Amino acid sequence: MITAISPLDGRYASKVTELTGCFSEYALLRNRVKVEVLWLLALCAEPGIAECRAVTSEEERTLRAIIDEFTPEEAQKVKKIEAVTNHDVKAVEYYLKEKIAGTPLEELSEFLHFACTSEDINNLSHALMLKDGLTALTPLQGEIIDFLKKLADQYKAVPMLARTHGQTASPTTIGKELAVFAARLQKQSRNLAQVEILGKLNGAVGNFNAHLSAYPQVDWPALAKGVIEDELELTQNMFTTQIEPHDYMAEMFDALARWNTILIDLNRDIWTYISMAYFGQKTIAGEVGSSTMPHKVNPIDFENSEGNCGLANAILNHLSAKLPISRLQRDLTDSTVLRNMGVGFGYSMIAYRSTLKGLSKLKLNEHKLAADLDSAWEVLAEPIQTVMRKAGIEKPYEKLKELTRGHAIDRDTIRAFVESLELSADDKQRLLDMSPASYTGMAEKIAKLLS
Repeated sequence: MITAISPLDGRYASKVTELTGCFSEYALLRNRVKVEVLWLLALCAEPGIAECRAVTSEEERTLRAIIDEFTPEEAQKVKKIEAVTNHDVKAVEYYLKEKIAGTPLEELSEFLHFACTSEDINNLSHALMLKDGLTALTPLQGEIIDFLKKLADQYKAVPMLARTHGQTASPTTIGKELAVFAARLQKQSRNLAQVEILGKLNGAVGNFNAHLSAYPQVDWPALAKGVIEDELELTQNMFTTQIEPHDYMAEMFDALARWNTILIDLNRDIWTYISMAYFGQKTIAGEVGSSTMPHKVNPIDFENSEGNCGLANAILNHLSAKLPISRLQRDLTDSTVLRNMGVGFGYSMIAYRSTLKGLSKLKLNEHKLAADLDSAWEVLAEPIQTVMRKAGIEKPYEKLKELTRGHAIDRDTIRAFVESLELSADDKQRLLDMSPASYTGMAEKIAKLLS
């Protein structure tokens, strides 16, 4: 929308469509309706709650249809009620009472939201939103990892001059360096997948107080667990105040932010390789690189991804730091903050799509890679001084330092120095046969270890 304040709803709206069904106000209301209906059904199925009669199969279908048929138009009806109540969760209760009014289910109206505090409904709704959000987001993470694995395998044997502190260093291979990023991201994806999404249905301060006051004979923890774990496929947390403490959310947001931080690292490295001409970029007809310099193809996808990862992490890091903190048994500082979960996910999604687009446009420049290696014979100072140490030659590091630092070094310089050394025939020949392009250690084998 051209008048949107947030780029997530404006410029980038088409890139985050999957998340509108996860984190929008409509999504929140839909999940609240779902939790309220499922709680009512659980109460009706509990023999110990005599006044809440069992529902017929047809009545259960009617109630579940309210969930399945909850459209944005129905959500507007809830918002209209909220305009009067000035309470969003109570508006859902009243909406549901209106839905069953005039039917045999109306006699069960007062068991809607029975013994619940608003946070019983909200915490489960937020949990469902996060569950759906991860379902939308993590496949893109998987695509990035798979793309990197593919490139790592394709370029596992392509030598590249490494740089530490920005200076020429022992050579590696393109594939091995990409494999490092794939492995790092893969590990964080596993950590993210292992976060248990928790929920509670235990009343005003987490003790089932109201529940027991009405029906002391009912096993309320078991009844709540049936809704939380069997129906919603979450994990029950028995140790709560009025709110589920949000620690699992902090774990999730930390894991997601760490994934994004590694992606920033990848974006910056690829950007640098492009600036060094190790990679070129495929051109797309009609695209303009610079408004004034026609020759340019800017690495905009990696820059876009880096910026959006930063925005995502700013939100995610605040959520992680703030949400586990609540004054005594409850304060409302978490309520407004939780409404921004989708913002962190949204900027992450934009970043992932940008990185994928950038990776798809990369073209390896093997000629430039080879030329840089051939102009960096000084990197062989490392293996030469290491073999000299093996041979017991005095001050090998210092001698190579004197030979290489501040001097132009080429193949002939290296060969002449090696020829002058008192080494075994095998060691000397191995050094003479070595070139910067061949001095890659186990880089290719390490790249192959990626699973």
